[in-house]
Amino acid sequence: MGGEIAATATLEVHPERTRFLGVFFDCLEQWQVIDKMRLCRSDDGFSYVVTPNVDHIVRLAAQPATLTQYNQASLCLCDSKPLQVLSHTVGRPLTHVTGSDLTKAIFDSLLEAGDVVTLIVAREEIASKLMARFPEVTFHWHVPPFGVLDKPDALCAAVDFIVDHPARFIFIAIGSPQSEVIAAKTRASGQAHGTALCVGASLEFITGDRARAPAWMNRSGMEWLHRIATEPRRLWKRYVYSVPPLLRLYWLELMGPKGP
Repeated sequence: MGGEIAATATLEVHPERTRFLGVFFDCLEQWQVIDKMRLCRSDDGFSYVVTPNVDHIVRLAAQPATLTQYNQASLCLCDSKPLQVLSHTVGRPLTHVTGSDLTKAIFDSLLEAGDVVTLIVAREEIASKLMARFPEVTFHWHVPPFGVLDKPDALCAAVDFIVDHPARFIFIAIGSPQSEVIAAKTRASGQAHGTALCVGASLEFITGDRARAPAWMNRSGMEWLHRIATEPRRLWKRYVYSVPPLLRLYWLELMGPKGP
C-alpha cells in the first residue's frame, strides 16, 4: 500500500473537546452526530468514530499508549450513562450517545438504496442477516480470526479489506480494543475511504441476535443491568472489576483542576 488519498473526510477531528478521565470527548447530541453523518459519502477520506464506555476508560488508564487510537478518532462519544453522570459532578459535562443508538439511526434513517457498507464482523451470519434485511444496500464483509490482535498478518488483512472496499459506512464490530486498533491502522494507511464506526455488538441488535434494554432503562442509565441479566457469564466480571479502578480515576479527577 502506498500513496496518499486526496479526498478529505466529512468527519474531521474537532479542536474543542472535553477531557474527562484522561479521554477527550466530543460533546455532541445524537441529532448533531446524525446531521454530520448524513453528509458522509463513500469517496470521503477515511475517518472513524469511537464510543468508549467504562470498560474502555479503565483499560485506557492502564494502557495509556493506546489513547492515541481514541484521540485520532474524528468523533469520540461517551457510550456510558454512569460516565456522563460523573462528568457533570466535576464540571466537565458530557453528552451521552451510544454506539447502539447511532448504529440503529444509520440503518433506520441514513442508508439509501445503492449505498455500500463494509463490515468487519465476528461471524458471517451477521452479514447474511443484514443482507436479508436490507437488500437495497450492498454489503462487503470480512471475518478476522479470533485473537486478531496477536496476528499481524490478520490485522493487515482487515486493514487491506477496508482499503479495498470503500464504503459510505464501515462498521468495525469485533469488540474493543481490536476494533479501534484496526480503525487507527486503517487511518494510518492513508488509502482508505469512508466513515468507520467502532460499535461493538451494535450490529447484533439490528439483526436481532441480541435484545436491547427497554427504553426506560436506557433513559435512566440502567442498561448495564439489563445486559448483565441477559449475558451474566460474559459480563459480570467486567462490570464488577471495573468499579474499583473507575472510582479511583474519578477520585483523581475530582481532586484535580476543574473546567474543560
